[in-house]
Amino acid sequence: MSTSPDKTIPADIAALPFEKAMSELETIVSELERGEVSLEKSIEKYERGEHLKKRCEALLKEAEMRISKISLSASGEPAGAVPLDPEK
Repeated sequence: MSTSPDKTIPADIAALPFEKAMSELETIVSELERGEVSLEKSIEKYERGEHLKKRCEALLKEAEMRISKISLSASGEPAGAVPLDPEK
């Protein structure tokens, strides 16, 4: 299985936008909760779910960083944004 540059998330999952990753994760959780999947398939789905969870968490953290870069004026109104520098 090919992986993303960080070597932990498969490339197909690493390319998913948040909404698609979350939707697939919800589907997997639902399937596992119903218990209608074989043990082997359950393990595969669980592993994929873990990767999807990591992808969603990474995207949320990135969004949080972007939001925290928005500068506020003295009155508390958004006054502009500082470019996101994920390396800092």
